[in-house]
Amino acid sequence: MHDPIRCDWSGENDELMLAYHDEVWGVPLHTDRLLFEFITLEGAQAGLSWRTVLHRREGYRRVFEGFDIERLAVWTDEDQASALLDEGIIRNRAKVASTVGNAQAALAAIEEHGSLDAYLWSFVGGAPRVNAFASMGDVPAETDESKAMSKAMKKAGFRFVGPTICYALMQATGMVNDHSTDCFRYNEV
Repeated sequence: MHDPIRCDWSGENDELMLAYHDEVWGVPLHTDRLLFEFITLEGAQAGLSWRTVLHRREGYRRVFEGFDIERLAVWTDEDQASALLDEGIIRNRAKVASTVGNAQAALAAIEEHGSLDAYLWSFVGGAPRVNAFASMGDVPAETDESKAMSKAMKKAGFRFVGPTICYALMQATGMVNDHSTDCFRYNEV
């Protein structure tokens, strides 16, 4: 039995990356807490590899209280200082502070739009965009939609949400299907 064809970034020798590719990446997400988790993780990736962040995902979940938006929105400077001592996350002061600020911005978006889900998915018209890229080399780093999302999120007070990060968020949460057309997950998601 041959292994199925996967996107070339999936990390053939890394079980966590394979599971992420096969079970998570590109699957439409509509849960505010999970969407906020991906905002945080994609922002944490800035300047790093996704593998580095993925291998700390459980640490992030533990440190950031399961990504409970309401609890994170009221974190104090002491809470942030404590988080920076934990080796289970990437200990970057600006990224930890952005998680708290982003929780506050997420609450405002929820208040205004009814849910974080409704707000974020509005940038793709509420339905996944299905692309047809033959290889990851064909996938853009950003799109008009990710630029619009980035601009709106920055205006709303979110940080670490540039157009490239927003596009990665869209890919991870299934707002776009960027599995390569030969990948076994392309038709499944």
